[in-house]
Amino acid sequence: MIELQRDGLVFSFPEVHREAKMRISFQRTLRIPDDGETWPLPPGLGEFPLRHVDDFAGRAPRDWLPHGGVMLPMYQAEALWIYFSSPNGYPFTVRVATGKIDAVTGEEWTNDIVREPQNYLVAPTQPWLDGYCVEKGLIRQFVAMPLGSGYSAEEQITGEAEHGGLQLLVHPMKREAWERDRARRERMLVTESGMMMADFDVCASAPAEASMGLAPGGRMRQEIYDDPYSFDDWDTTQQSRCFVHIANSLVWQAITDEPPPYPPATSKRYTQAGLPWFDHYGEEPAIDGSAVLSSLKSVLQLGKEKGDVPLPENEGPQPETVIHLGKKKSPDEVREGSF
Repeated sequence: MIELQRDGLVFSFPEVHREAKMRISFQRTLRIPDDGETWPLPPGLGEFPLRHVDDFAGRAPRDWLPHGGVMLPMYQAEALWIYFSSPNGYPFTVRVATGKIDAVTGEEWTNDIVREPQNYLVAPTQPWLDGYCVEKGLIRQFVAMPLGSGYSAEEQITGEAEHGGLQLLVHPMKREAWERDRARRERMLVTESGMMMADFDVCASAPAEASMGLAPGGRMRQEIYDDPYSFDDWDTTQQSRCFVHIANSLVWQAITDEPPPYPPATSKRYTQAGLPWFDHYGEEPAIDGSAVLSSLKSVLQLGKEKGDVPLPENEGPQPETVIHLGKKKSPDEVREGSF
């Protein structure tokens, strides 16, 4: 069961366990400079608004309607990160793709999870995902670009602008594995925020002027953690899916009659205001990055080759205030920034 609640998607697997619930939200954030440096985690600046596509069937692009689901607005060159949370810490596997290109492995989408090489995240071990896993401990930030412009990871790998957006596929932990792990879970629950995920696809075959894809941006420190559980603990017979369409911000207003959020501040302005950035330290081993994803060109690199100026100026000083996050506070309490 999937419900839209306060700009978040809540997924439930009551047939597996009454505690098998997860909320996913899409966080507005700073687009970090694509300057060759490796940046810490930018803050969350609030959740993107989400709306049911079916509520706007007369205005939404027709290619969105067979998939239903929800939509959110993004400006060109705006960044996002994905946040997973659960009231009970119930574990889930999460496959994340953009334009049906896996954000962990760089492989094209399938409806399977694979242990070697690991093509999924484990929540709540993984509190957030900010971009493509290009090296061990390094990602390239998710940055929105018009679908069909050639910048998205999907277009660089497949040569096609067919799907766009995000796909996520979620499997819960088996009931017996969860119950067996109760003692360890109760020790961890006081310090961790749990999470689970569902399946998202953005803008399949929607018009390019309406639809946005995600492309690799600047380099950021973020580890994708290795699965700490037995692969047999995951209930692959159960899964949940939902399409999430990313609308160009002006198209959003035409569809919903709602103004999009104000454009986010630049990294330079945020840093000059003395506001904090973040690092997250976990004890779990991290997986290696993808050779396919590491070979992708960033929006800035590809723009220079095209002779385009796809990104607004976004250079700035390196952060002076970096808050180091461990496991003593829940991420949603500390990874926030505001002016």
